[in-house]
Amino acid sequence: MESTAGKNGQHQIGLFSASNIVIANMVGAGIFTTSGLLMSGLGNPWYLIILWIVGGIIALCGALSYAELGAAMPQAGGEYIFLSRLYSPLFGFLSGWVSFVAGFSAPIAASAIGFSHYLFRAFPELANVGNHGLFPGEHLDKILAIAVILLFTLIHLRGLKFGSKIQNYLTIMKVVLIAVLILAGLLFGKGDFAHFSQGAPIDFNFSTLKIVGLSLMWIMFAYSGWNASTYIGSEIKNPERNIPRSLLYGTGIVMILYVFLNLVFVYATPPGGMKDVISIGGLTVKNLFGSSMEFAFSLLIAFALFSSLSAFIIIGPRVYYSMARDGYFFQFAAKVHPRYHVPSAAIIMQAVLAIIMVLSGTFDQILTYMGFSLGIFPILAVAAVFKLRAEGKSKRMKKGFPVHLIVYLFFGVMILFLSYLERPVESSIALATALAGIPFFYYFKKKRS
Repeated sequence: MESTAGKNGQHQIGLFSASNIVIANMVGAGIFTTSGLLMSGLGNPWYLIILWIVGGIIALCGALSYAELGAAMPQAGGEYIFLSRLYSPLFGFLSGWVSFVAGFSAPIAASAIGFSHYLFRAFPELANVGNHGLFPGEHLDKILAIAVILLFTLIHLRGLKFGSKIQNYLTIMKVVLIAVLILAGLLFGKGDFAHFSQGAPIDFNFSTLKIVGLSLMWIMFAYSGWNASTYIGSEIKNPERNIPRSLLYGTGIVMILYVFLNLVFVYATPPGGMKDVISIGGLTVKNLFGSSMEFAFSLLIAFALFSSLSAFIIIGPRVYYSMARDGYFFQFAAKVHPRYHVPSAAIIMQAVLAIIMVLSGTFDQILTYMGFSLGIFPILAVAAVFKLRAEGKSKRMKKGFPVHLIVYLFFGVMILFLSYLERPVESSIALATALAGIPFFYYFKKKRS
């Protein structure tokens, strides 16, 4: 946020912290929860590994595109700024509207639910708490998820500098945890590479293609966050240099971690045993090292999910702040706390919406709704690079143009099309969410004028 950055000495975040925010946004509930759901639809471990590689390539192509946009427009707001400047305020508003409803609040809810699943795997006796009259047992996971959302909302109400320090520690812990799981699992774990030869045979037909599209959409949710540092561009030191580097470093590191981690998942558990398991990391450790290590790693993964949840809480309110500052959102979202210099009202509003989502949907419903919603506006933003170059505003004339743009646009459109055919209800709700923002835009526009 330009105004708050100015009060705190302009740019506060360096390359290391910016890259951490990218990594923290990407590595979260997605990688630790989706592979079991993916295996249920795909049925073949090689499909699983190949699609994680394809998803990483798509994310890298998106990061290359956003690096160009972020270097040219280093302001808080991400797609809201890009689309408003290069298309029209309507497109920018709709991207911010979707970010408000689904882009950040839904991932916060998913991360919190993922935390509760892993905590239950570490402490299975929690399922019996309801029998003692403390809470209804079937609702305790939601109560825990809500408690985590409230905790980190309070942390980030204390200010960006304080919150980013906690963010750095959590992200480092999460990356170290994944690296240890990969190395220890492949070197010392009791797995079997024969698991890769099991599962359903690969049979390409249109039905399989639809499942692949939906699977890639879920995978892209796990990779979502490759554009994270563009949302706080005005608070990053030397943004023309550090925004592109943070996007590429963060996305590249995460792609490597994801592919190897899925190799460990399959090495530890046969395809049939992976199906529909949300806390796949805990099951993996149990099969590799036994029940005692399952407890320790499930607990560590539960707390590692704090990092992504924390990063979403940092970034989302900056989008709403930028919209409100321009007159295209509720004005209370532009209010900055006089002491901590954060958009406190926007942070609280986001927490309330995330809690509502925790209470109203299942994990895979939230995942599908969120994945479709998050896939719409990055396509428009990546396409805007052509316009940026045509207007002579680009500051990164790199080789390879426009290959990365074409790759991202092709896969982005196909994923949405195939996912809609496979899950029309959740996809239609996501589209309706975006379209519902149109009357709000004209309301704010009229009020603004």
